[in-house]
Parts: sequence; structure tokens; C-alpha cells
Amino acid sequence: MKPIWIVDDDASIRWVLEKALARESLETRSFANAHDALAAFESDTPQVLVSDIRMPGDSGIELLGAVKARHPGLPVIIITAFSDLDSAVASFQGGAFDYLAKPFDIDKAVGLIRRALDESLREASVEAAPLESPEILGHAPAMQEVFRAIGRLSQSNVTVLITGESGTGKELVARALHKHSPRAQQPFIALNTAAIPKDLLESELFGHERGAFTGAQAMRRGRFEQAENGTLFLDEIGDMPFDLQTRLLRVLSDGHFYRVGGHQPVKANVRVIAATHQNLEQRVRDGLFREDLYHRLNVIRLRLPSLRERGEDIPILARHFLVQSARQLGVEPKRLSEGAMRFLSGLALPGNVRQLENLCNWITVMAPGQTVEVKDLPRDLIQGAPESAVVQEAPAAAASLPAASAPASPVAPAAPDGWAALLEQQAAGMLSAGAVDVMDTLGRQFESVLIKTALRHTHGRRNDAAVRLGIGRNTITRKIAELGIEGVRED
Repeated sequence: MKPIWIVDDDASIRWVLEKALARESLETRSFANAHDALAAFESDTPQVLVSDIRMPGDSGIELLGAVKARHPGLPVIIITAFSDLDSAVASFQGGAFDYLAKPFDIDKAVGLIRRALDESLREASVEAAPLESPEILGHAPAMQEVFRAIGRLSQSNVTVLITGESGTGKELVARALHKHSPRAQQPFIALNTAAIPKDLLESELFGHERGAFTGAQAMRRGRFEQAENGTLFLDEIGDMPFDLQTRLLRVLSDGHFYRVGGHQPVKANVRVIAATHQNLEQRVRDGLFREDLYHRLNVIRLRLPSLRERGEDIPILARHFLVQSARQLGVEPKRLSEGAMRFLSGLALPGNVRQLENLCNWITVMAPGQTVEVKDLPRDLIQGAPESAVVQEAPAAAASLPAASAPASPVAPAAPDGWAALLEQQAAGMLSAGAVDVMDTLGRQFESVLIKTALRHTHGRRNDAAVRLGIGRNTITRKIAELGIEGVRED
């Protein structure tokens, strides 16, 4: 991470901010005037710029204008006098992230710089498109059809809908479509619409104006603006809330949108690629997905085959993932024995390519020796496999393990009772299926159940519920918003 630059002719203010940020383990670099800071931009850039507004020579407003002309995404915080309204207004008109009024509380100043830092890091992560698309491997006829389709679409800007089970590599195909398109040198921005809470998704897509809602400290660009002239990949589009589908349809229809809280239309020159594991036709029939949006997205459809339909690709994929995992850990790649490779090729792998990749990471870390046998694979994988598949390689191991459909052995340890057992079963099932973000998914469900139960006991009074749960009022208010819990009384 780059340092935070402090520009102020007052040495005492520079010193106070340097020491406060150092306690937060944040690196700083200080300048006594705007001229020296601008000269430093010739060879370096900060993560966040904090500048006084009134200094000898160039003012902070002039510095702000020069910086924004070169680095429009860099958050700039302007330090101004408490009563200087004109300066505060000029700061925002010039594109400042926020202003810090003198005399300021040092903890609030650090908090403001932290927010600007988070915004800067977020912008950097979404705008730094990878130089090379992740490799897509496959010899199976079904995958060759996908490769041919990518080739045919290489010079097109047409909207594409990618369908297929979870873990089949829909984002990899979207990146490949972008890489081989006329927009290849522009940003590729990906957003999983199912991973963003409903209340935040609109702002995430379209951005928001300062003051549009509580916590909107500054204007923020949404994913459509970040993907300008490039490609926006909307994953799990089937889970998009119905009211937001209308806004997305309008963008696809006329190429304009409004930021949340905004009144001026913003033009979007973006190619949209959408993906889903759901049956959109059925969701249209069920009234959960707009039919007009479905037809707008379904211009060209690419269906990705499940790993069950391309079992002949499992060996090449497994070898690729083992080499990749070993390279990341700085160790020698492990090798699957012929029997282990046959065993893997016969598995259903409901998590598809993602599950296979996770398995190869496990093998690299956990399996003993350089040559991996069936008996070295995860126990739950062997237990869940057809008995014939296991016997081919290691009959002794198979004999010692109960078949998936057989009754539990009398000497097997008893499962724990109560909700913990149910949680354990749910987690095991998700992990075996190759699910990701298991901790976050189950954690949100756990918190939602606790808060809803407490609210029922307190007849919807959030303050009383917070006391009963042993958490703060601000915490339960934030959780209610994040989890989309309804029926809460205003205390």
C-alpha cells in the first residue's frame, strides 16, 4: 500500500497527523507546500492526499484541481477553517473526498482518512484488470463448442448470457470474451449480485451522490461507471431483486442511468455479460424475473457443461491445479497415481471445476508424499464415492470405511446433539459441494436467526433486543440493515 501524503505549511499539524497515523501502522510522507507535493507526483503517487487549503504559494484548492486532472480516482481530503463555508463548498466542487474542519479531533481525522483509504483501495482493486485471462482448459467436445463460440464473438459487443451450474467457470468465460473483444484494453468489472445485500446493490451498481443516504460521505462511482468503455460482468443475475431489474433494463435499453440521489443522467458505454446457474425461463414464469429483461440479456447464450459432462477433462484440469497450487506455495507439485486419477475421474464432483481446484489445493497441503494414492484423498470424498471406484485402488481402505448408503457402524462416534450437529452437517455438505464463503453464509444465517428471535421476544423493539443479545444499539441497527430484517419498530 502506498503512503498517505500530508501537505500543510504548519509543522505542528503535519507532526500530529504523522504520529496519529503511525499508531495505526500507516505510512506517511509530508510536504510543507503544494509545489513540493506536485513535484513529487512526477515520480510517485499517494494512496490518499490530505492538504491544507491556505498555504503560501499554491492553495489547497489549486493542488486539488491539479491532482484530480491527473488522478481523478485519488481521494483528497481538504483541511479548512471551521467557519470557511466557501472553501468547503469549493472543495466538494473540485472533487474532494471530504473536508476536515479546524480545529479537528484527531480520532475523527484518522477515521476520515481511514474511510478515504478504504475507498482508494477499493477503486484500485476493481480497476486493476488482470493482464492475462485465467487459463481455460478442456479437450471435451462440449468445451470445444464453448471455445468456438468465444472465437465467433471475438469482435462483437453483443450482450451474452452464460448459463451453467455453480463452479463451471462462468467468470473465466466472461473474462475470455472480454480479453478477445475490441474492449480488451478497457476495464473488466465483475459483480456477484447475489453477494451484495439488497439495500446496497443499487448503490453498488449505479453509484451514489454525497448525502444520498446515511453514511454517504462522498460521491461514489458504481460498477457501471468503473466499467466505462469496457465490460461489466453480472454474476448470478437470476438473484437480482425485481425492482432493480427495471433499472438494469433501462440502462440496457437507452444507455443511461442515474446515481442514487442524483438528478443528472450518466451515459454508460458498457458491454454487459450476465451469468446464472438458475433456470431464468422458470423464474420468468414464476414472476420472479422480468420477461423483457430476460430477452434483453438472452441475445447470445453460452451454456457451460458440468464436469460430469466432460469427465475426460478431469486429468488435465487436476494436473493444472496441482502445478498452480504448488507454485503458489513454493513447493514441488504432487502427482496423482493412475488409480487416484481414475478415482477422481469417476466422481460426480457437484461443485464442478471449483470443487476440483479446492481438492487439488487440499492435496498439495495435506496429502503425504509426492505421489498421491486414493487412500491419501479426503476421507469424506472416499466415503461418498461408489464402492467400486474405491476398491479399484485400495480395497483395504474401502473395507474399513462404511458405504455412503450403509447404516452407521455401532462403533462409530455418535454425532453431537442439538443445533451444533445441524450446523456441522450443513457446513460439511457445503464444503463437500465445493461452496465458497461458507463462513460468511452460515454466519449471516446464524446472526439473522438470533436477531429475529430476539425481536419476536421484544415485540420488534430493537433496543430491548440489543440488550437481551448483549450487543450495542448501533450494532443491531447495522445488522438489521445488512441482513434485510423487516418488522422492526422504531424505538
